[in-house]
Amino acid sequence: MLYLDANIFIFAALNTENEGPKAVALLDQIQSGEEKAVTSALTFDEVFWEVKRNRGMEKALETAEALLNFPNLEIIAANKELALSALRLIREVHLAPRDALHASTAIAEKVDYVVTSDAHFGKIKELKIKGL
Repeated sequence: MLYLDANIFIFAALNTENEGPKAVALLDQIQSGEEKAVTSALTFDEVFWEVKRNRGMEKALETAEALLNFPNLEIIAANKELALSALRLIREVHLAPRDALHASTAIAEKVDYVVTSDAHFGKIKELKIKGL
């Protein structure tokens, strides 16, 4: 199982030159059931905000709805237990709080890989990172 960082959805939605097609291909694999994936509820906020900033409200609403209804993707709620785990990561590896919550969620879900373009996740010994 994969953990998808918010940037995967952002690349796909904004169709960035290099990463957009790779992100779309990965999401196609998940949608078809070739891969299973999880992400944090925080991803909703990050994706919505970035798409709205770059493409406007209508595209942000469309993208957020697609994310929330995406097949073979489980969206994990952020809770106190994950926040406490995130606090540990902030202290140990100096992650930003949002990234620490993403990492804590991935650890709690015992994913095989975190798919991300953010290199700082590599500082966390419990996680294996996979780029696009």
